[in-house]
Amino acid sequence: MEYRCSSCGYSSLKWLGRCPQCGQWDTFQEAQPGAISEKISYEPPRRLDEIPVEAGGRWASGIEEFDRILGGGALRGSTILVGGEPGIGKSTLMLQVAGRLAEISKKPILYISGEEAPAQIKVRAERVGIRDSARLMILNEQRLGAISKVVVEIQAAALIADSIQTIFPGMIKEGLGTIHQVGEVTFQLSQLAKSQKIPVFLIGHITKSGEFAGPKAIEHLVDVALYIEGGRDSDIRILRAVKNRYGSTEEIGVFQMNESGMREIENPSKFFIERTGEAKPGSVISPSLEGTRPILVEIQALVASTRSNFPQRRATGLDPNRMALLLAVIEKRLGLHISGDDVYLNVAGGLSLREPAMDLGVVAAIVSSYKNRAIDRETIVIGEIGLSGELRKVRALKKRLSEAAKLGYRRAVIPTTEKMDEPGLQIMEASGIEEAMEALGL
Repeated sequence: MEYRCSSCGYSSLKWLGRCPQCGQWDTFQEAQPGAISEKISYEPPRRLDEIPVEAGGRWASGIEEFDRILGGGALRGSTILVGGEPGIGKSTLMLQVAGRLAEISKKPILYISGEEAPAQIKVRAERVGIRDSARLMILNEQRLGAISKVVVEIQAAALIADSIQTIFPGMIKEGLGTIHQVGEVTFQLSQLAKSQKIPVFLIGHITKSGEFAGPKAIEHLVDVALYIEGGRDSDIRILRAVKNRYGSTEEIGVFQMNESGMREIENPSKFFIERTGEAKPGSVISPSLEGTRPILVEIQALVASTRSNFPQRRATGLDPNRMALLLAVIEKRLGLHISGDDVYLNVAGGLSLREPAMDLGVVAAIVSSYKNRAIDRETIVIGEIGLSGELRKVRALKKRLSEAAKLGYRRAVIPTTEKMDEPGLQIMEASGIEEAMEALGL
């Protein structure tokens, strides 16, 4: 006889009032340990060269921004987790994906909803443009056994579960949304995906700590974990992979949320850059690289004097630690005394930049705001900055410059270590931030 926590699955030989693993009270229930059978059936191992490679393994939905993150489409037999905060657009995006898959599939696409009635889903489907799709099947069900049975009976080509927190594995609804429940359901659905050779999409809500129903509770059980980013005050949504066994985790998909659903932004550079009006101090254009895609972004800085003994340092869309490092380099190498000023940084459009290639853009924006001098709007800057103020080379510079030239920019400040010649762009090389600021007229 043993007792098991209904919240996290921790087991004990005696009843406990408080679980020592998850800290929940009054969650221990009597459980019978599974019997150990000596008769175990198994599939014998196979030589690697004898295993056939299935053709047409990836299944593209036709939503390019979504397919790009997956490496060209969903792999048959894979389990894909789509997470995000409540109201961010997870269900809307996956309903659109289900509609697209139903248009190209010869078998039914099963959309499971444990939160909404079929009539409510029908209203949302019409709103996002899905009207007559005979192969899109809607089922309001929370029992995992019933869901698995339906998938096999109708020979579904794909399964979308909305959401993983509302499905329970046993006959009793206990501990919905707990780590144990979510982990068990995810494991069984991943086995279903492999046995039926279909992609299974799981919609998961993000907790306050920014994780899927607990501390990495189910990320290790899935093949792909996607996360939708975006603020409530913005209609921009960034789809990013935090785990991908079959592709890159550096690609992003850009969408705009509106009344008709999630709309793809095919050219983010044009969308995020505002080229109308005159140049203003503290603004600079820099080409970022998200996976294999170059995106031109606008980095904004504001340096303001303050009477406080503790100046503010705020960064939105940029690493605050990297910001502190670059401020120290500016003080030391350029001789600008900004330690007593408030400094605010922002990436226009709500993007989050992680690569050090944006260093020169950040420094140029700060110096431009500090000196109240505008940078020419036809100029882009790029380069990583070392602690000595030197400019280091960046990856895929040719691709970034080509994107800038295609959008009509005329000048580019780059590290001297990079020998580039891009038609339509005047290349200005700099070995350090002093030369770079001089080239920018700062």
